[in-house]
Amino acid sequence: MQSFEIDKTDLLRIKAALESDDVELEKVLQGYHASEIAILFEKLPQEAKERIINILPTDIASEVISEMDEEHHPEELLVNLDPEKRTEIVEELDYDDATDIISQLDEEQQHEILKDIDQEDASSIRALLSYDEDTAGGLMNSDVIRVNINLDKKEALDEIIHQSEEMEDLYTIYVVDDAVTLKGILSIKKLIKAKADARIRDLVQTTFVYVKADVDQEEVARLISQYNLTNIPVVDEHMKLLGRITVDDIIDVMEEENTEDILKISGVSEDEELSGNWKDAVKSRLPWLIINLGTAFLAASIIRNFDATVAKLSIISAYMTIIAGMGGNAATQALAVTVRRISLNDLSDKQAYNTVLKEFLVGMINGAANGLIVFIVAFFYDANPMLGLVLFLAMTGNLIIAGLTGASIPLILKRVGIDPAVASSIIITTFTDCIGFLLPLWLATKLLLHH
Repeated sequence: MQSFEIDKTDLLRIKAALESDDVELEKVLQGYHASEIAILFEKLPQEAKERIINILPTDIASEVISEMDEEHHPEELLVNLDPEKRTEIVEELDYDDATDIISQLDEEQQHEILKDIDQEDASSIRALLSYDEDTAGGLMNSDVIRVNINLDKKEALDEIIHQSEEMEDLYTIYVVDDAVTLKGILSIKKLIKAKADARIRDLVQTTFVYVKADVDQEEVARLISQYNLTNIPVVDEHMKLLGRITVDDIIDVMEEENTEDILKISGVSEDEELSGNWKDAVKSRLPWLIINLGTAFLAASIIRNFDATVAKLSIISAYMTIIAGMGGNAATQALAVTVRRISLNDLSDKQAYNTVLKEFLVGMINGAANGLIVFIVAFFYDANPMLGLVLFLAMTGNLIIAGLTGASIPLILKRVGIDPAVASSIIITTFTDCIGFLLPLWLATKLLLHH
């Protein structure tokens, strides 16, 4: 099965059905999965979305809303629905999905929704709303299957069957004591294969991976990836079981974190929605461009200080833009790799040192290779071997600087508590531009004009 992408045929089919009666519209919608309808919603007006949600069965409607991207504001769709339909949808949603959506509303709207739903559901959602959205607590679903460690096999199976009636997916069984303290995990396969008189305390796996509720979501993703888990339990400081985080939630987290890092490295605020309007884009990007303009003036001031060299050796102007540009590309490569390493692991001092050393060596080798090409061009095209030597040294030096700054700047920023993905790009661009202009001009002045 291929991934779904919006095309004109699908939009025309849905729009034609919207102009017909509800029976025809419902018939057309049956040909789409809930996640596909959520994608189609990106191209439909609010009134059409509301009509479709009202027509869909509650289980499908809740899945559509949970599948909508945050930037398309599923909370606005939810809050505008008829209260009865809205209540049915919220009660159908998993607690974590309901919390994610409701958290985007103001307090008055949250209260309006929660007062209408089942009080047990409302209590669970309120508890999840108390956690920061980027933590394990904000990511978890409090709906779990748990059995007491003192039960026998039959009692445990009866409890699992009873609890699973309201759950869509059956993952790991969590074993707790009378105080709901997490004691371990239980494999359903192991439970089924156990003897009839087996007790849970003899079947429980007491060595397991867990996270505290205040752990950052990136750390949760790292643990699930490292230990190949389908889910991970969330506990408080006293090891009381609070909920679970499943791998499908982590996929969303990884996509979100990767997008955030890419935008930051590019000098785009994470607050800018990918589908936002031009005003939001300008507001997000203009400050960074102004900062970048300031660094460009700094680089230009270097050229001003070598006016005499440029006047006597105008050919150097063409080559130094190449050297500066190559330095920028090399620095971006080193930066991307280093930021990714930081996001995956907290690097030790030795690992940080090895990272910088590696990028130094890569910069030196790549600089020498590219410098040799530039030397050959200057030697044959400009018939000037000394100019070729200047360009070789400048290219090598700038790519070394590019590798060093691309690796060390994000590591330094991380150590002083600044997000390396946000500030690194501007600093590194300044270094590579300035050195890319300074080295060829200074070397040309010393080796060619004073030769």
